[in-house]
Amino acid sequence: MTTTSEQRVQDPAVLRAAMVSELREDTIASEAVAAAFSVVPRHLFAPGEQLEVVYEANTPLVTKTGPDGTALSSVSAAHIQAVMLEQAEIEPGMRVLEIGSGGYNAALIAELVGAEGSVTSVDIDPEIAARARVCLRSAGYERVRVLQADAEYGVAEHAPYDRIIVTVGAWDIPPAWIEQLSERGRIVVPLRFAGLSRCIAFDRSGPGLVSHSYCLGGFVPMQGEGSFAETLVPINGEATLRLDGPDPGFDVPALRAAMHGPRIERWSGAAFDLPDELELFVVTSARQVPFLFASQQLVDQGVFTPAVTYGAAVLVEGGSFAYRTKRENEDTGGWESGVFAYGPRAEAVAERYVALLRRWATQYRRRGAARIEYLPTTAVGAAPAGWYAPKRHGVVAVSWP
Repeated sequence: MTTTSEQRVQDPAVLRAAMVSELREDTIASEAVAAAFSVVPRHLFAPGEQLEVVYEANTPLVTKTGPDGTALSSVSAAHIQAVMLEQAEIEPGMRVLEIGSGGYNAALIAELVGAEGSVTSVDIDPEIAARARVCLRSAGYERVRVLQADAEYGVAEHAPYDRIIVTVGAWDIPPAWIEQLSERGRIVVPLRFAGLSRCIAFDRSGPGLVSHSYCLGGFVPMQGEGSFAETLVPINGEATLRLDGPDPGFDVPALRAAMHGPRIERWSGAAFDLPDELELFVVTSARQVPFLFASQQLVDQGVFTPAVTYGAAVLVEGGSFAYRTKRENEDTGGWESGVFAYGPRAEAVAERYVALLRRWATQYRRRGAARIEYLPTTAVGAAPAGWYAPKRHGVVAVSWP
């Protein structure tokens, strides 16, 4: 016998209201975005999924996988969609291009732009584009235009766009996106650089773009012309360095020997806090900072701490390296940052890393401290001052004012 409580749990409207209430606690700040999430029936964009799962705020819904089980397309978690829509600050009447079609996010955008605005959604996969059209039609959003094409080239026939929202992981910003952006337009994109991804809201600044805001966030990687593969440098069968650029010539035999030799630990006396902001600071404070990934077996053997199973930013000097760790310390607000270092120059590389930890804690321990710019190749003369990462079509430059 079905109880009243069970019936309420199975009611999409009840579940949707609960999801919006949760998102309002720490993500949704505007009434317009809250209203959009309150009316768009998310379950119609995930047929076959359990309603409770569909309306979980932090659960992405995979809609297509590759032969090896890798996710090729998904309806993103409502949390990250809300974050990006808040970053976009979409207004009624705007023209919006969405890159990466799932259907649900396009429907949210359609609510935000209203009857006077327009939404164009593009996806390289014809199956995903067709699925988005069907879902949008079933939910009553036929006015959303869904096209199958390589998003590297944008959709020129419906430009200019006041907002371009990218819902796939991008390694670069193609010239077409900037060319098709209105003079006061904004691009919100999960951009990969220095081995990490950040959802960045870029506004126009001369021929290039400058960050209005950024936050942690990652998506299924872009396919087509905009695809990119990271560089893997195996240290041994259990540990690997990963980086976006070419291998600079790491001394792998020396690093392998250091890994199994003695290690030292050094503590900064500085607070460990906002790890995503600290990580961004570290990787953009040196020219080449790879990420170390290692197996659980090496953690169990005491070679590394659990941080390396998810990837830890490492400073490398010849056959020596160091990565960040933490320990409890009430004097620093609960946690203190430090490093473990290995190899013949362990003291030097540890000192260099600790100096970065202290500098961040004293000068940049807050959200949004970095300034991120994108400079198209046509606008780049000499190399930018400070840290930068070359791309196919331009340069990503990060500074810490």
